[in-house]
This record gives sequence, C-alpha cells and structure tokens, in this order.
Amino acid sequence: MIESLRKYANPFHSIDDLDPLMEAIGDAKYVLLGESSHGTSEFYTIRAELTKRLIQEKGFSFIAVEGDWPACQSINRYIKGFSPSNKDVREVLENFNRWPTWMWANQEIIGLIKWLKEFNQKTNRSEKVGFYGLDVYSLWESLDEIVGFLTKINSPELEAAKKAFACFEPHNRNNKSYAVSAGYLSEDCMKEALHLLSTIQKNKWKFEDDQESSLNMEVNALVTAHAEEYYRTMVKSDDKSWNIRDRHMVDALNSISKFYGKDAKVIIWEHNTHVGDARATDMKDEGMVNVGQLVREQNGEDEVFIVGFGTYTGTVIASTEWGVNLEVMDVPPAQPDSWEYFMHQAGAMNQYLIFNDINRKEFSSTVGHRAIGVVYHPEYEHFGNYVPSNMGKRYDGFIFVDRTNALHPLVLEHVSI
Repeated sequence: MIESLRKYANPFHSIDDLDPLMEAIGDAKYVLLGESSHGTSEFYTIRAELTKRLIQEKGFSFIAVEGDWPACQSINRYIKGFSPSNKDVREVLENFNRWPTWMWANQEIIGLIKWLKEFNQKTNRSEKVGFYGLDVYSLWESLDEIVGFLTKINSPELEAAKKAFACFEPHNRNNKSYAVSAGYLSEDCMKEALHLLSTIQKNKWKFEDDQESSLNMEVNALVTAHAEEYYRTMVKSDDKSWNIRDRHMVDALNSISKFYGKDAKVIIWEHNTHVGDARATDMKDEGMVNVGQLVREQNGEDEVFIVGFGTYTGTVIASTEWGVNLEVMDVPPAQPDSWEYFMHQAGAMNQYLIFNDINRKEFSSTVGHRAIGVVYHPEYEHFGNYVPSNMGKRYDGFIFVDRTNALHPLVLEHVSI
C-alpha cells in the first residue's frame, strides 16, 4: 500500500497544484467533496477554493451542503440579492442556530459566501449560483416557513399546513418528544405530513416567483414529510433512519437540480460517510445506503466524481456529548494500518490521489478509514472511528492534509438542539 501511494499520490502546496484533479473531474455533472470531520479548517478552505474553480472554469450551478434547508436559504438569498443589500454576512450566519452551529457558522465559510455574492453580481448567467441545505432535521423551521408563506399569500393550501402544524404542536418543538410518541406510542403525524407534501407538490406552480418560492415550498414540504419519518424511526432503528436521511438528501438534491434544468451541474459538501460510496464499506452489509452511492446509481459513474478528505493528526472542533459546548480537541496520530497511517508513511506532507482504471486495483484491499463526528472521544477512537473501506471504489480522488487545524467557529448567543 505504501509503495503504491508513493507511486501515485502527488504533493500539493496550493490550489493550483490540484490542476490534475480538475482535469480528472472532466465533464462530470456531480462533484462530491467530503471531509473526515465537521470541525477541520483545511477541509473547508480547500473545498471552498475547489468550489470557486468549479464554478468559474466548469460552469457549476449550485452548492448543496449537509445543512438545514431554512438556514441555508439565508445564504442563498444573500448571495442572490434576495435579502436587504446592507445585510452583513455575519448576520446571515446567525440563522445557523441549531447545534452543531459551527458546521456553517464559522470564519472559514465567510470568504466563500462573499465570493459567491460578488460572482453573482458580476455574472451574465441567466441563473445565479445557489447555496442550499439538504439535511432533514429542520422539521419545525420548515413548517414555520410553509405556514408563514401560505398565510402571507392567503393560499387555500394553508388548511393542510395548519393541520400538520397542529399535529406536531403538542411536542413543543422537541424532536425527542415526537420520536418517542411516534415510535413507541404510534401517535404520529405521518398522514398530515404526507398530505401536506402532496398538496404542495400538486400546487407548487402557484408559488412561482423571482425568489424561488416554489422550490422553497417544495423542499420544506419534503423536509416535513421525511423528518417525520426520520424521527418516528430513529428510536427503533439507526440503520433505517440513516437511510431515510440520505435518501431525503438525494430527493432534495433532485428537486433543486430539476429547478435549475437538465444542464445543472452540482457541487456537494458533506461528510465522507455520506459522499463516499457506501457499497465500498461495511455499510453495505448492514443494508445502509448513502448520498454518494445513490447519486452514482441514479446518474451513472461517468457523471459523478467523489473526493474524500482525511488527515493524519492535528486539532478539530467537536463535543464530548450531543448538544454540549464545543471544544478544540487533539486528533491523535492515525491508527497503524489505517488509510491515513499509510498516507503519512508514504510522505508526511499534503498529498492528493486520483483513482483511475490504471491504479484502482492497487487500492482495492479493505483498510480502516478515519471518520470523526460532531461528538468525538479521541482516546476511544480505535473502537469505532475507522470505517472499513475499499478506497479505490469509495472515491474517485482523495485529498490528504497531513496535519490539520481546528475550524474557527462564530459565537452565537441563541443555540437550539
């Protein structure tokens, strides 16, 4: 493994050194950019620079991220000029008030947002570059968006929205409360959520305007229906709820792509566990799927280019428990015989690797590949932070930063879980 890495991996010092990676992407319409943690500065900055190049040089249409739809709409509206022109980018990021806030309310993302706004102001494209959230967690916020918009336009579809809202209301915006009620007591809002989705989908043409209200309504309705299913399922089956979440993210992605048209080109930012093809990991044995697998299956592998990211050691932003304060944690040197260990042994430097027909077989053995979540215990990571992976099949390219640094979060006063 080490000799193969020395043969095929190349060092890089700047974004310009990644020209061969851009060439390997070719005419792919879907570029998925991963990360092995949600709290690493270099993963965000390198993805941002690659994103700029994909937009400028290859005409990519929008960015879709592992974030909540309503919060990401604040960025989308800002970069497209839908929100007040005097609004500051930090005000925009205050909308990311659900824990873990640091995933998008961070210093590293500010530069990209400002760049996107400026690019859209200068572009001659008929459709400006967008920024959208694909995740499923924003049940209450998405319901608020739907009810608020339908009330504003005095729509007859408001009745279906109010019925769904009334069903969820007794749980006082508490996901756990709804999950227990729906999962164990069979007191769920499935019927109301699905009826709302059907109503919105049938009538979304009524909401078309120059600020993407039809798309906003459609995806918020998708979130409502799929979040209901996700929370109803999560108390009984982690595997099934995982699949609901990743299938939702692809459904949301397809809605956005359809909105942009058949020539849409998509950049996706998500954790490696979502973008790296699940069929090349032990997830397959558990019947689990993910975004990378589904996008490849739906669009063909020639249209998709997946880039994984990893590190040998450094620092990271994470928490010891769900919902508690973030910390800067040390990332210990990668476990022996892991992918990150082999890359470090091949050369203690930043490297990139392109998997192709010539070398994929040399990287086809199963090896542990580190994955750090928002909850992290470095001292115990050898018990569960390494995903058995066939790297040559899981990705089309890999970016390795030998020593990384923690993300720089913005401080938000009001945080929900």
